[in-house]
Amino acid sequence: MTVLRLVYAAVLDLRTDEAYYWTWSKENALSFLDHPPMIAWFIRFGTAIFGDTNLGARFAGILAMLATQLLLADIVRRVTHDFRAIVLALLLPEAALYYGLLMAKIAPDTAMTPFAVAMLWSLVRLTESRNGRWWLAAGLFGGLALLSKFTVIMLLPAVVAFMLVPAWRWRWLSSPYPYLAVVIAILVFSPVLIWNYQHDWASFRFQAVRATADHPFSLRTLGEFFALQLGLVGFVVLPVVLSGVTLTAWRGYRTREPVAILLSTAVIVPFCYFLWKSLTLRVGDTWPMFLWPAGFAATAINIALLPREGFPKWMIRSTISWARIAVISGMAFVVCVFVYYVATPFNFIGRTDPIGGEAGYRELVARVEDQLQKQGASWIATTDYRTYAMLRWFFNGRVPVVQLNERGRFQGFRDPGMDRIRDHTGIYVVRELDNQMPFLDAAGVVRQPLERVERVWRGMVMDSFSLEKLTGWTPELSPPPDSPLFRWRVLAMLIVPDATTCTFSPCGRRWQPKAAG
Repeated sequence: MTVLRLVYAAVLDLRTDEAYYWTWSKENALSFLDHPPMIAWFIRFGTAIFGDTNLGARFAGILAMLATQLLLADIVRRVTHDFRAIVLALLLPEAALYYGLLMAKIAPDTAMTPFAVAMLWSLVRLTESRNGRWWLAAGLFGGLALLSKFTVIMLLPAVVAFMLVPAWRWRWLSSPYPYLAVVIAILVFSPVLIWNYQHDWASFRFQAVRATADHPFSLRTLGEFFALQLGLVGFVVLPVVLSGVTLTAWRGYRTREPVAILLSTAVIVPFCYFLWKSLTLRVGDTWPMFLWPAGFAATAINIALLPREGFPKWMIRSTISWARIAVISGMAFVVCVFVYYVATPFNFIGRTDPIGGEAGYRELVARVEDQLQKQGASWIATTDYRTYAMLRWFFNGRVPVVQLNERGRFQGFRDPGMDRIRDHTGIYVVRELDNQMPFLDAAGVVRQPLERVERVWRGMVMDSFSLEKLTGWTPELSPPPDSPLFRWRVLAMLIVPDATTCTFSPCGRRWQPKAAG
């Protein structure tokens, strides 16, 4: 299965978000608007070995999967000392598309997962040894997980319950180790704090507004959440894991057993939060990725403990049978998905295909390169960070690529090559659906239409782009924070754009253009 992931990582072109994170790896910023910097460091590690290739960009994710599996196996070994339970803990991630294949995808969640599991593993070691110094290891790994993605904070209730619910609560409340663990986590997380202090706390404000924004109730987003979890965790794996977590929670809180409390709460709290958010918001496909490994460990431990706790034989046999079916069917599904994307020419899902929806950029890049030569242009402009990322990935420093708007995404980035941009002709690449940018016309830019390019994947048009020639203008890449080009405030819905004047005003969370006149 590891070989399968390596082939998948090497063969499939990067998706748009993956290319976006790759651009981060080329910068020396302490942190970034969207996420902390760990994913950029992961990518830099892989590309240092394999170069700027698909495999190089994704290689650290392959290692993250192996590290996650080994940590899960050791957690189960220390709790059960049962070889079959250890094997199950190793195979359950392989049977889930999230991990069996998609750990080869570049995402902050991929970087966060092994550190989050390592934090749980440290607390299991604490339970086993009763040595308070394992709190320090938990603080280190917790800080590294937080340096990967902010959502790991949802594991905090599990850690608090682990410390306070069992009978040992007064021992740890009076011990310096848990508090030192917090200090270590904050120190590890300090690059993000320093960057945000320097940039008006942009990341925290951006993410906080996104998390608290009002959205209407929707059964569609709720259905999408369950469908995603069934597909990415497994149609059989998901109910098996949820039942294992439920029994683990019942056992843990009934007997106040620390590891059972830790593992079950690490699944239940984030899962319930995402379930609640899915009532009004589309939950991203990778967002719950960090919570299921704890569920895999809880499931394996639960199966090993059922016979020891006197459960009926029929229930034990049924549980083991369903676990076997989950592993076999899940791994078969992962292999089928691999074959579909790597070895077949078909498109069964259409324009909604998650891979095809972000593939087929090579033809666009070839046409842009042709127009650069024909028009004597020396730089490329976009107004969409995904298009920017893909163009920058394929051109890889040969031509400056800039996103004209949303400049808040690029705080702390190096000079993209202003000597080749200033007073030179550029090629503007824009999705046809997004080709309404009044600030370009307001700036007096001369725009000359060149051609239309379709992005095609397996015979189906997935998107279309317009190429234009830009002359008579030099973009402002370091605008003041109140500029219309500094768009993170708009993305976070702290201010709204005025459709008639292309200016911005502070107010609520909806775009309300002024009436004509």
